[in-house]
Amino acid sequence: MFDFIHITDLHILPAGETNYGLDPAERLRMAVRSIAERHGPGSAAPAAFVIATGDLTHHGQPEAYAQLREILEGLPLPFHLMLGNHDERDHFRAAFPDQGVDEDGFVQQAIETEAGLFLLLDTKTPGTHAGALCEKRLAWLAARLAESEGAVFLFLHHPPMPVGIVQMDRIQMMHAAELAAVLAPHQPRIRHMFHGHLHRPLAGSWRGIPFSSIRGTAHQVALDLSERGTVPGSHEPAAYALVRVSDDAVIVHSHDYLDQSGPFDL
Repeated sequence: MFDFIHITDLHILPAGETNYGLDPAERLRMAVRSIAERHGPGSAAPAAFVIATGDLTHHGQPEAYAQLREILEGLPLPFHLMLGNHDERDHFRAAFPDQGVDEDGFVQQAIETEAGLFLLLDTKTPGTHAGALCEKRLAWLAARLAESEGAVFLFLHHPPMPVGIVQMDRIQMMHAAELAAVLAPHQPRIRHMFHGHLHRPLAGSWRGIPFSSIRGTAHQVALDLSERGTVPGSHEPAAYALVRVSDDAVIVHSHDYLDQSGPFDL
């Protein structure tokens, strides 16, 4: 088994600020404590690293990224960060100069693991909450796929497909057809796609590629498929995912880490 942690939609603010009645920094601290206890070195299910699929902050301020870095330094395992529509690329890079970027300055990287090649994409697009993959970013993706042969795992903030939540579908990834064209020659070896943005636990397949997402560590998006002019919000439980990869399966366990009900024997 190869285990890693997927978190998303952290929406961190400067110290002391709250959002929708919640303190996103404190909720992330609790996630870090849970991950360290359950999946740190020496635990029953140690994870290789944490991947955060964007919306690291809510407004992209330098102070928010400083607080994010302080919180994540409590993790006893490496972390890889991606951008979402709420992030600011320049402020992020100033706060996290050690995180991977490509030759054009986009926050995307290829990570070789024993489970396969992990490709982390940058769909942040200034001036809109929708996502995009420009020609440069798509060319980077095509090059990484062309130079590899084994299993591939994709990570992006914006999903490339509508899911029925009207206002979120209007800000999905705009270049889905272009992305699909790049992926098509390699589709049989793309084992899974992980995304954020929707603040929802969901799974399915897109053009034959399995995908999943999870709730954020901050506020959530409610399951409301009605025609409406605002995004439906909720305070459903925060979560992170433990992903277990083997030769013949990809298993995604969603963990509501704030749940206080406690386990018991059945």
